[in-house]
Amino acid sequence: MEFSHSQEPLLIILSLLPLLLLFFITLFSQTSSKKSPNPNISGFKPYPLLGHLPHLFKHRHDSLEWTSNLLSKSPTHSIVFNLPFQTNGFMTSNPSNIEHILKSNFSNYPKGHRAISTLKDFLGRGIFNSDGDHWNSQRKTASHEFNKKSLRKFIVTTVDNEIISRLLPFVSKKCNSGEVFDMQDVLERFAFDNICKVAFGEDPCCLTVEDSARPELVRAFGDASHLVVDRFSDLLPFIWRIKRLLKAGSEKRLNEAIKIVNNFAMEIIKSRRARDSKEEEEEDDDLLSRFAMNKDNSDEYLRDIVISFIVAGLETTSSALTWFFWLLSKRPDVEEKILSEVKKIHFQNSDSVNIDELREMHYLHAAISESLRLYPPVPMDTQSCLEDDVMPDGTFVGKGWFVTYNAHSVGRLKDVWGEDCMEYRPERWLENGVFRPENPFKFPAFHAGPRMCLGKEMAYIQMKSIVACLVQRFRIEVLVPGDKHPEELLWLTHRMKGGLPVKFRERESVCVDEG
Repeated sequence: MEFSHSQEPLLIILSLLPLLLLFFITLFSQTSSKKSPNPNISGFKPYPLLGHLPHLFKHRHDSLEWTSNLLSKSPTHSIVFNLPFQTNGFMTSNPSNIEHILKSNFSNYPKGHRAISTLKDFLGRGIFNSDGDHWNSQRKTASHEFNKKSLRKFIVTTVDNEIISRLLPFVSKKCNSGEVFDMQDVLERFAFDNICKVAFGEDPCCLTVEDSARPELVRAFGDASHLVVDRFSDLLPFIWRIKRLLKAGSEKRLNEAIKIVNNFAMEIIKSRRARDSKEEEEEDDDLLSRFAMNKDNSDEYLRDIVISFIVAGLETTSSALTWFFWLLSKRPDVEEKILSEVKKIHFQNSDSVNIDELREMHYLHAAISESLRLYPPVPMDTQSCLEDDVMPDGTFVGKGWFVTYNAHSVGRLKDVWGEDCMEYRPERWLENGVFRPENPFKFPAFHAGPRMCLGKEMAYIQMKSIVACLVQRFRIEVLVPGDKHPEELLWLTHRMKGGLPVKFRERESVCVDEG
């Protein structure tokens, strides 16, 4: 077959294509090896042109355990993801790297455009989804309010009332009937009522609902947080945007959930504005009232702030306690030590446990912290790299890369927590019977550095109150086979798939009716 002179350039190009392809494959592989600390990690080699994309697709449903295992195998406890059509990524569970990201070089690791734009439909520009001056102004205001004794007292009183008037009667009724119920769902309803009172000064009464269906508001918040996080699972970042444009699939459901959430928030804000315009002299302690004192704050601004606090209060403590009660069911010796401490400190004939008593419960504090070490409510957190950088472990991180620290993996590292790191052992937190805090970069369950969780103290008070009040009255039976690990779901927080089925029994021989 003969070719004309006009076809010869095309023939030359076609003959060179295999060589060009080989050149780019070689170049890609060399670049990956230079920038990646993980070229020799078994099962994590990048594919030509596709990089680590096939690995991410394969493990999209078990990404938490998969990445934790990879990080434990890495000598530096860091890995780099090489991804086509988008920027690379860096993930670490090395405490030195975490400190570098969250504190030492904090200004170089903002949330970044990708994270903010992905979550904006749900979280808007609230404190958990903003950077720079916008974040700084909200942080200062929130920090000022959280340090006020009046807000602390309001939160403690709200938690106590919710336990006494809702949680204990609810559980007591289930105890009397011998009914199996989902502890995760109950904790979420409790948390939703509680945080709405703290954030809005409103009571949605979710824990009083008797039917089996989840209240619409709780379901909407859960669906929104689940579906918006699913956007990060799309292999190509523009896929969810196309679905949103077409109002199709998960994006249609997300839009419906966000409408319910926003309508709920805006109705309360409008009601509060109308009440304030009447110049009523009544002072409120909820967060909305405190932020609304600044008349320059728009309704949308207030909505974003309060929704962020609701999401944080709803999902974190309920997630933490769900895993705690599962761990406790496997360790009756720990349960007995908690009960002994509660009885020793709280000897009054009352269901309520005051804040001074809670602060004396060092073993309970240690037991909850140990659960948080193994099952942090927010197991992974992602920032963006502003300028090229080198981590303390020597790993290069490029401008625009996403940067993630894996708190779930940190708690499972032998060289950080010892050979018994996988064992649930509250005693590791105690020194002569007194709770000893750990380095927050070794224990980043509450984040660390300038973005350290403002509600940390309040979260411990809420969790300790719930555990102390339940353990002193009930024996908790978790109906999950002892050798079976619950299936995990990674939403905004770390949840149990299908919930945590439990039965409660009164510690006394006869159940006491809730009256």
